[in-house]
Amino acid sequence: MTDSNSRSAGSGGLPIGRIALIIAALVAVVAVGVAIWRNQPGAAPAPPPAAAAGQPTGGDVATAITQLQARLKDHPDDAQGWRMLGWSYYQTERFPDAVAAYRHATALEPGNVEGWSALGEAIALAGKGDIPADAEAAFRKALAIDPKDARARYFLAVKKDLDGDHKGAVDDWITLLKDTPAGAPWEENVRQTIAQVAAKNKIALGDRVPPPAPAPPHPGGDVAAAGIPGPTPEQMAAASAIPPGQQEAMVRGMVEGLAARLKTNPKDGDGWIRLMRARLVLGQKTAATQAYRDATAAFAGDGREQARLTEAAHTLGVVGS
Repeated sequence: MTDSNSRSAGSGGLPIGRIALIIAALVAVVAVGVAIWRNQPGAAPAPPPAAAAGQPTGGDVATAITQLQARLKDHPDDAQGWRMLGWSYYQTERFPDAVAAYRHATALEPGNVEGWSALGEAIALAGKGDIPADAEAAFRKALAIDPKDARARYFLAVKKDLDGDHKGAVDDWITLLKDTPAGAPWEENVRQTIAQVAAKNKIALGDRVPPPAPAPPHPGGDVAAAGIPGPTPEQMAAASAIPPGQQEAMVRGMVEGLAARLKTNPKDGDGWIRLMRARLVLGQKTAATQAYRDATAAFAGDGREQARLTEAAHTLGVVGS
C-alpha cells in the first residue's frame, strides 16, 4: 500500500512527498520575513529572503509560477493555490503580483492568519519603504485571528519606528523576542533590529533583552536528527503542479544551489548539515560524504564546529561510528 506522500507524481518523477521533504529540509521558512532596517525614513527595504541559502532559484520558482497560474485558471476558488502563488511571486521579488495573489487568498479564506500576515508584508515590500494603511490593516486582521502572529507583530513595530515612536517599537520587539521560541529562524533578525534601533536612537536596553538560549549539549546531532517537517499543503501543491521531469530538475537545482553557495560562503555549519541530509534523501551517499569532508575542511582549526559536524554526520549515517 502507498500513501499520498509516497506515490510518484508521474512516470519518471520523484515522489511528490519526497520532493516536498527535500524542500522542507532546505528552505528555512522565516515567519517574520526580512528584518527591515532603514537608515533614513523612506529608504528601500533590505533584500527579502528570496536570496537566502537553499531557496529555489528564480528559474525554479518561475516554473512553479507558470504551473500554478495555469491551475488557478481552472480552479480560481483554491485559496491555498493563491497563497502558494503569492509566496512564489514573493521569492522572485514580484511584490505587486504577490499582493494581488494574497488578496485573492484572503477574499476566499478570510479566517486564515497566514494569508493576512503575508499580504501585509507583500504590500510593505511593494511600496517605498513604509508601512501603508492597507498593510497595517492586513497585519491587524492577522492579529485579530492570532494575537501571537510574529510577522504581524514585527511589522507593526516597524511602523511605530518609522512613525517616530522608536521606544514603543523597541518595547514591542522585546516583547516579541520574549515570546519567540529559542532558535526560531527570525530570532536573530529581531535581536539585530532591537540593537540597531536602540543604538541609533540612544535607547537604554539594560537587561530587558532576553539572552539567547544556550546551545544544546550536542547541537550537531540535534540539527541532523531533527525531523524534517512534514510537507505543507503549499509544498504539496507546488510539487504536484510541476510536470514530473521538471520536479526532479527543480529539487536537484535547489540542492546544487545550496552546494554552490557553500563554496562561496563555507562558514555555515548548519548549511553543510542540510546539504548532507539533502544529498542522502536524493540517494547521493558519495556526495554527502564529500560534503562532510568539505565542511570539516572549511572549519579547519575550529575543533568545536568540526566536532558538531562529525556528530551530525554520524547521526545521518554519512560516516561510520
